[in-house]
Amino acid sequence: MSNSIAVINAGSSSVKFAIYQATKDERCLFRGQVEGIGVVPRLKIADDKGGVVEDRTLAAQGFDHGAATREIIETGRALLKGGSVIGIGHRVVHGGLGYAAPVRVTETVLDDLAKLEPLAPLHQPHNLAPIRAIMMAAPQIPQIACFDTAFHRTQSNLTQTFALPRRFSEEGVRRYGFHGLSYEFLASRLKELAPELANGRIVFAHLGNGASLCAVKDGRSVASTMGFTAVDGLMMGTRCGAVDPGVILYMMQHHGMDAAAIEDLIYKQSGLLGVSGISSDMRALRTSPDPAAKEAIALFVYRIVRELGSLVAALGGIDGLVFSAGIGERDALTRAEIVEGSRWTGAILDSARNEHTREGLISGDNSSVAVWVIPTDEERLIARHTAAMLR
Repeated sequence: MSNSIAVINAGSSSVKFAIYQATKDERCLFRGQVEGIGVVPRLKIADDKGGVVEDRTLAAQGFDHGAATREIIETGRALLKGGSVIGIGHRVVHGGLGYAAPVRVTETVLDDLAKLEPLAPLHQPHNLAPIRAIMMAAPQIPQIACFDTAFHRTQSNLTQTFALPRRFSEEGVRRYGFHGLSYEFLASRLKELAPELANGRIVFAHLGNGASLCAVKDGRSVASTMGFTAVDGLMMGTRCGAVDPGVILYMMQHHGMDAAAIEDLIYKQSGLLGVSGISSDMRALRTSPDPAAKEAIALFVYRIVRELGSLVAALGGIDGLVFSAGIGERDALTRAEIVEGSRWTGAILDSARNEHTREGLISGDNSSVAVWVIPTDEERLIARHTAAMLR
C-alpha cells in the first residue's frame, strides 16, 4: 500500500481519525473513532465504502486520550499492511495570536499551545494529548497542527476587540472565532461548486452540537458569532451561546456558583438540552410531543435568524447562505425555518430541493440569495494542509 496521511480530531470523550492516500485526489482509505473515553471506550472503523472493518470494546481501566491514540496507531499499522504514514495532521482548536496557519509541531510549539489551554479548557488539552502520545510512540513521524482560529485572523482588529480596558486586549482577550477549519473547507468547496458566487458576500452556517455563523467576503472571514471562547454566539446542543455577563454575576452572587460550576452550566447543561430538559439532539426534539422541545427548537432558530441579521450588516448585504454540519446538512425543517425567518434578505427556498438535496443549491429560482447545503469535511482539509506542509 502507498504512503498515507493520518488525521486526528480529538474531543472531550472521543478521538476521531481518518487515513488518506498521500496523493492529489486525497482518497480516504479509512475513517473511524474511539468513543466513550472515560466510560466504555469503543473503537469503530469503516473503509472508504462505509463497510465496517473494526468494531470492538476496549479495556476501560486507565484508558485515556493517549491510550486511544496508541490504539489507533497500532490498528492503523495493521490496516495499512506495510504502507507508511508519512505525516499526521491534527485539529487544534486554539492557535492564539501566534499561529495563523498550519505549523509543524515541535516541543516549542507544543509548549506554546499548552499555554492556550485556559482559553479553551474543554478542547485544547484533548487536542494536544494525541500529539504528545505520538511524540512518545512514533517521534519520527512529522505532526502538523491546524487551527480552528486561523481562518478568522483575517478579521479586522475592530471586529476582534472587546470594549474592555486595553490591557486585556493586549494580553489576548479578544474575539478569536472558531469552526475555522470547517469554514475554510466550505469556502474552498463553494469555489468548486459555484465559482461565480464564492467571492461574494456569504454567510456560512455550521450547525451541529456546536453551532456558529461566519460572514465571508472574497473568501476571507469578516465576522463570526463565536468570540473569545467556543461558548459564545448561537445556542448549541449543550452550550448557552451569548448570555448577559450580569447573568453570570447573578449565578455567582445568588446561587453561590464558583468558576467550575459556571463552566459546567454554560458548556454542558444549557442550550437545547437545558431549555428542553429532554435532549441536546435535534432529532430527539423534533419527534418529542413535549412543548418544551418545541420551545427549544424555536429559540435555536430565533437566535440563528437574529445573528444572521448581524452578519448581513457586517457584510453590507448577502449573496449566499450555506448550511453545513449535522443539523445544517440533515435537518431540512430547520433550514426551512431559518430561511423563512430571514425572508427580508430575499432568500426563498425550493421545498423539493431542500428536502432531497444532500449537496447543492436549495433556493428557488426566484430567490435573490443563493442558498446551498454543503457537507463539511474538516479532516480532508487537514489532510490537504498536512500534505502541503510535508511538500
